[in-house]
Amino acid sequence: MNTGIKIALSVALLSSLSFGGEAFAMSDADRAMYAEMLENNPADMFVESGSEMLEEFGGDAALAAFLKVSEDDLPKYIAGFPRYLEDFKQVVTISQTLQGFMHSKGEKPFKLKSSKMFEMSSYVKSIANGEAVNIDVNANEHMKKAYAMGKNNYMTPRGGRGLACNSCHSAQVIGTVLRTQPLPDLSAKGVAVAATWPGYRMTKSSLRTLPRRFQGCMNNALLKVIPLGSPEMVALEVYLTDEAKGAEIAIPGLKR
Repeated sequence: MNTGIKIALSVALLSSLSFGGEAFAMSDADRAMYAEMLENNPADMFVESGSEMLEEFGGDAALAAFLKVSEDDLPKYIAGFPRYLEDFKQVVTISQTLQGFMHSKGEKPFKLKSSKMFEMSSYVKSIANGEAVNIDVNANEHMKKAYAMGKNNYMTPRGGRGLACNSCHSAQVIGTVLRTQPLPDLSAKGVAVAATWPGYRMTKSSLRTLPRRFQGCMNNALLKVIPLGSPEMVALEVYLTDEAKGAEIAIPGLKR
């Protein structure tokens, strides 16, 4: 990775960690560790591994051909996921697209929750580093429906505690400390989740995707977990990605 891109990613990642300014609840030592890891993100090696996996199927050029775009246009196209793909007859994420891509090569696709899929999808998302999130939720009726479902999933309370995603991320509670961390504004350009996931989670010592993070939140809130790849989970990613529209993509992220 060249120096200019590395600096740009470091700035974006640092912004994604600065949720609460003076109210940031982590220790100075932990913050110092985060700052050091901006230049040495453990996820870099996983992204590189994902690149090598994709090369086994023909690399960026083969993926671009599968998506019916030029290799030059691939970064901007990747920045528009999730999107409706006619070949799938549904709105799909990058990971689901890679499953179809692998199937087209006569190979058994990686499972959505597998570490191999996390690595390869992270690499593919990183192809769009430096691009702005450009999802178009008005592109067609499929995207409009996915957006509406995702917003409903985000806003609707459920479970025994009557919690919604918005319960922890509405304007009324943003900045409130929960589990040593101020609750972030998920639409803020510096935090924009869709632009900085997949990322390395320090508390899990592993690479995670955005839908997998959603599942972690649901577990913590004692909510029924929405399955990866389900229309409901894809829709939730569509909604949050639209909230991040215009934010610069910086993969891999570095997360608590």
